[in-house]
Amino acid sequence: MGIKLQLRKRVKIGYGSSMSITTKRGDDGGTDLMFGKRTAKVDNRIEAIGSLDELNAALGLVRADANASMAKSIDLLQGYLVGLMGELAVLAEDLEKYRTSGHPSITGDEVKLLENLAREMEESGIVFDGWARPGAKGSRTGAQLDFARTVCRRAERRVLVLAEELPNTNMLLFLNRLSDLLWLYARHCEAVD
Repeated sequence: MGIKLQLRKRVKIGYGSSMSITTKRGDDGGTDLMFGKRTAKVDNRIEAIGSLDELNAALGLVRADANASMAKSIDLLQGYLVGLMGELAVLAEDLEKYRTSGHPSITGDEVKLLENLAREMEESGIVFDGWARPGAKGSRTGAQLDFARTVCRRAERRVLVLAEELPNTNMLLFLNRLSDLLWLYARHCEAVD
């Protein structure tokens, strides 16, 4: 068929290193956290990270169909989610090491950014006026944004389970504001599509 099968495909993973996607380290039901720590795949922390990963994938669907301006905004949000997942993958005893290593962290600045973006949308005339029915207006991007919003709400609930372990309360604020913003973006797409 003209396609050469490569049994051991190598992928670049940050910082110029390469490794196989198949490590077999998860075959025992465990998974890696940052700084060499491990936990069970069913741990609440991994459940939260998984929900955020699903949100990132849902936003990828949005970005693939969105106009250039929306795609740029979604790309920015996805970058913040990667940082949030990274921060969740750190145990309390390693947080200082995480911070001093230059890894991203959700701060009040990111929360404020989402609040400002939501305010801009509301000032443009997009306001809450009751329940919305995803897809009712025929906007594919709007429906995808609504799907991403519901995944965001689930991710927020999963992170909330960890609230007592999280020194960074901005994570929850960020996710709450993000779901509001996604609702507004969906209504915007319905209005312009």
